[in-house]
Order: sequence, then C-alpha cells, then structure tokens
Amino acid sequence: MIFCETTILPGERRNVQIPVPDAPPLEAVCLCGADLGRTLVVTAGVHGCEYVGIQALRRLARELDPAALTGNVILLPLANPTAFYAGAKQVVPEDGVNLNRAFPGDRKGSLSARLAFALEEALYPAADLLADLHGGDCSEALQPLVFFPTAGEEAVNRASQAAAKALTVPYRVRSAARNGLYSWAVQKRIPALLIERGEKGLWSEQEVDACCEDVRSLMRHLNILPGGNPPRDQTEIVEAFYAEAESEGFWYPAAGFSQQVRKGELLGHLETLSGSRLQEVRAECDGIVLYYTVALGVRAGDPLIAYGHP
Repeated sequence: MIFCETTILPGERRNVQIPVPDAPPLEAVCLCGADLGRTLVVTAGVHGCEYVGIQALRRLARELDPAALTGNVILLPLANPTAFYAGAKQVVPEDGVNLNRAFPGDRKGSLSARLAFALEEALYPAADLLADLHGGDCSEALQPLVFFPTAGEEAVNRASQAAAKALTVPYRVRSAARNGLYSWAVQKRIPALLIERGEKGLWSEQEVDACCEDVRSLMRHLNILPGGNPPRDQTEIVEAFYAEAESEGFWYPAAGFSQQVRKGELLGHLETLSGSRLQEVRAECDGIVLYYTVALGVRAGDPLIAYGHP
C-alpha cells in the first residue's frame, strides 16, 4: 500500500502525514492488510466539537490488527485540528469557514480551502468507500443517522446506499448535498457516507462503542473483515427539510428529535431580544424530527431543525 508517497507493508500499521499547503500536516493512521482487498477511508473532526467519531477513530487505530485485514483502512481522526483544540464549533478558527462547505478545495485559498484541497488530494484516490464521521456539537441534539447521496452517478449512489444499510443507525437519509468532504467525493465517483452520532458537544463510551461498530460494519461490508453483517433495522428518509434562522435571535424549539410531527405543526420560533416574534418554523409535511438546535442564541443562516418523511 502506498499513501502520500509512503509505503506501508502488508500487516503493518503506520502513522502517515498528509501535507497541507502552508500549514502543519494532518496525521492519518494507515493499516495495510495482510491480504489484498479494498480500501476504506474514515475521517472525523471536520467539525472540532463533534467528539464521538474522533474518539472512535483513535480507539480503532489502536485496536484494529492489520494482519487480520483483507484490504486497507485509512483513519483520519482530526481533519480540522485547530478547531478541536480551540473548541471552535463548526468552523476553521483561522478563517471562520465551515470546512464541510469548502469543497472543492484550493491550494492557494484560506486555510479551510487548503485543508479541503489536501483531503481531496490524499484521501479520494485511495478510497473504495469514504465515511465521514460527524455528531451534534454543543448546539445540536440529534438521533444517530447516516446521510447517503442522491446527487452522484447512479452506480455511486447505489453503492453508497448499500453501505449505509450495513450501519447500526436507525435512520438513513437521502441527501443531494455536493460541497462537503463526503458529498464532493461522490461527485468524484467515490461511494461515500456521512454518519452522525453524538450530541450537545458530549461523548460517552457507549456512543464510541456504537461508532466503532459502524466502522467495523463498513469493513465487513467491504470484506476487509470477515463475517458479514446481520440485517439492520433502519428507516429510510426519502425527503428531508432543513430550516435555518432568517436573522439573529432567540430560538425556542417546540419539538424533540425522533418526534412525529404533522404538516403545519409549530416546530419552533425565533424572537428578538425584546420578545417580538421574528420567525415561526412549521412542518411542511408529516414526518420525523432528525435533529434540532438547542442553542438559545442563533445567527442568520444557522440551522434550526431538520425533519423528514419515509
């Protein structure tokens, strides 16, 4: 296996640096299987305060035995390290840009654009399947779920959906996104997923266990690990709706995650400092709440609530 011009021998585990133009490198852990097979790439820490996936990849980097693998696994626990260490939610602190909105990257752009460029250059050519691990940061409550693409070529969409079905999350959500780490990979014909687990800027060993099982499920799906996966109990969300704040204000949610809502039902409202109502969010369909913002204060454009229907 060759990754970032580094040769990893069969049965070997090695830390490999991913070069970032005019910035410190990122550190990946590469596990080269004893036998030839496909390659799974798993990333975390695109958003620095989404901890479950970060801790899961750190654990898997220690626990997985490359000699027992058929194929390869590349783990990148911290795609946005300065955000993690600074506790900066959702953005790269140096430029204030959401890294998951910075694709395609630019080697001459601001740091978020250069990180996106580095991730594309290193990870995409290596991946038979890419999974990007996310979770609710300090302002988000959510149910575990996986987004799979509908905006790629049909074969890529189908391969991504088949991988999503291997996971232990209760919801599988169709997504037409194009400009994130996983969704831009899809535009480059790489099957990819975005997995959400964890909420409110917290993590627990139970959630990390579940996240590790999801990664192992993808490894079994690709036959990197033997044994296959049992049928999973998932609900596919065929259409999702995402409400954003129209201005800054005070947000008061009226529905919790996994709650069934009816078309026209009030899901929350936004107020001014003086108490005037700025915005009401009402359900556009019958559906299920997937995640919502628990922050009292929000800015214009901030996500408020997401819901969808099977």
